[in-house]
Amino acid sequence: MSTLAPLRLLREPWNASEGNQSNAVFGASSGWCQGLDIPSELFLALGLVSLVENLLVVAAILKNRNLHSPTYYFICCLAVSDMLVSISNLAEMLFMLLLEHGVLVMRPSIVRHMDSVIDMLICSSVVSSLSFLGVIAVDRYITIFYALRYHSIMTLQRAVVTMASIWLASTVSSTVLITYYRSNTILLCLIGFFLFMLVLMLVLYIHMFALARHHLHSISSQQKPPTAHRGGSLKGAVTLTILLGVFFICWGPFFFHLILIVTCPTNPFCTCFFSYFNLFLILIICNSVIDPLIYAFRSQELRRTLREVVTCSW
Repeated sequence: MSTLAPLRLLREPWNASEGNQSNAVFGASSGWCQGLDIPSELFLALGLVSLVENLLVVAAILKNRNLHSPTYYFICCLAVSDMLVSISNLAEMLFMLLLEHGVLVMRPSIVRHMDSVIDMLICSSVVSSLSFLGVIAVDRYITIFYALRYHSIMTLQRAVVTMASIWLASTVSSTVLITYYRSNTILLCLIGFFLFMLVLMLVLYIHMFALARHHLHSISSQQKPPTAHRGGSLKGAVTLTILLGVFFICWGPFFFHLILIVTCPTNPFCTCFFSYFNLFLILIICNSVIDPLIYAFRSQELRRTLREVVTCSW
């Protein structure tokens, strides 16, 4: 069975004539341009793993009062966003399997409506995930460089406003994207948003890495043990290093796909790249699996609470 992956509206270029697109497909139909057949079971398995991981993170943060802070609230929202990616993927896969096997019989108009609703949910979770990735990076930057003023800068009220704004903006933007998905302007806005988040985290990484190198040089020259602040700087730099690598690997191909849709929809190379769309979606789901490892499991307090949740030590 061929997988009907989420975000199907972005699978094929629409800004090309049917004849040109057919010629491009024909020109790129040899060798590795045949695409990659990914079984539905892999989508389902990764979706379930991501769902369980992020559900555990949310439960642990809600359980432990010591984790009731803006930093962990942002991590909790990221886990919810990743969880929505998994739920949306699982819902669409199961929905299509039931339709293809005749278990579920529905009118085509209802099927299209439900598919659009699922796509909107997926787009909303994608935008919110990217937003919370950036917010967490900014929050950790403030924690390191403005440690003494952190609680006055990142108040609970500001954190709540930030989270509510992101969820509202994600819902509105996903609705606009699904409604006007054929507009290059909409795609350019989505690509620009991705590049903005990438540059933002890259700048924060460079600054934190420079601070970490300065502290290492200070430790080696003065032969002093590292302070808690220095240790936090080093850990933050390592976290952002992992973040940037995973972020670029998991999200880069998908957004490069969008760039090619806008710039060269009929070029044979671009058409060949389009055939690997399911692989790009697998990478996005993998990002939802890896996110808890980066943001949550590196916290000793959260790891301890996760163990209590898993062992039901309430």
